[in-house]
Amino acid sequence: MSMYKNATSQVIDDLAKKLKDIKEIVAPDWSNFVKTSTARERPPVEDDWWYSRAASIMRKLYILGPIGTNKLRRKYGGRKNRGHKPEKYYKGSGKIIRVILKQLETAGLAEQKEKGVHKGRILTKKGQSLLNTAGKK
Repeated sequence: MSMYKNATSQVIDDLAKKLKDIKEIVAPDWSNFVKTSTARERPPVEDDWWYSRAASIMRKLYILGPIGTNKLRRKYGGRKNRGHKPEKYYKGSGKIIRVILKQLETAGLAEQKEKGVHKGRILTKKGQSLLNTAGKK
C-alpha cells in the first residue's frame, strides 16, 4: 500500500477499524482459507481483510441503494488468468458477501428494502452515521 491514499480508501480503512469493535461482525474460521473469487489464485494476504470487505460493502450499500448479492458479486469479481487462453471475467464469492450482509443486518447497520422493482439491502440510519463519521478527523 502506498503512502498516499485517496479519500475512498481512507474511509474504508477507518470504517474497517470501527467495524472491528462491533461484536456481531466477526471473521469466520474458514475466512483464512477461502479465495474471494474464482478469478483469484490465492486467499487474501491481509489478516483483517474481512473487515475491509465489510466496510467496502457498506459503502456500496450506501451509494447504490437497494442492492443484492448478485450485483455485489459482479462488483467484486475480476478477470481470471487462464494461461494461454484469453482472460475471462468471473464473479466474486457469494458466500462471503452473504455472510457479511447477514452480520451487518444483525448489527443493525443494514436492512432489507424494496424500492420499485429493485430489492436488496440498504444501510440503516445507524449504518449511515457510522459511515459518515469514518474518514473524518
